[in-house]
Amino acid sequence: MTTTAPDQQTPRTASSGSPYETIIGFSRAIRRGPHIWLAGTGPLAPQGNTACPGDGYGQARRCLTILVEALHAHDARAEDVVRTRLLVTDMTRWEEIARAHGEVFGRIRPAATLVGVAALARPDWLVEIEAEAFIDRA
Repeated sequence: MTTTAPDQQTPRTASSGSPYETIIGFSRAIRRGPHIWLAGTGPLAPQGNTACPGDGYGQARRCLTILVEALHAHDARAEDVVRTRLLVTDMTRWEEIARAHGEVFGRIRPAATLVGVAALARPDWLVEIEAEAFIDRA
């Protein structure tokens, strides 16, 4: 994870190294003041292939790992997340995906939305997750 470090008034960005960041033109995460917005995150393995093909739970865990790493790049943690959105291509598999989300956020309980979508960037992606965080500590 790489970050920019501008002054307090300029947004600070983080990159996970996903090839989609340069193709589409976005940052994995952007922080301005106490707010952090985390882009929709698919289950990319470090090698660039899809992590855990056919496994909704494994793919959700990979998405969440990437998101938590992006939070750490902004001096934040999972406990700072206030909102998540889970985009799921096969709603019959929502429970395995939700289980992974619950393992990370079950005690935190951010506002969350789980919605079925027709497709994601890669046909073998079963889930994409985005989040918002707010750092409220001295």
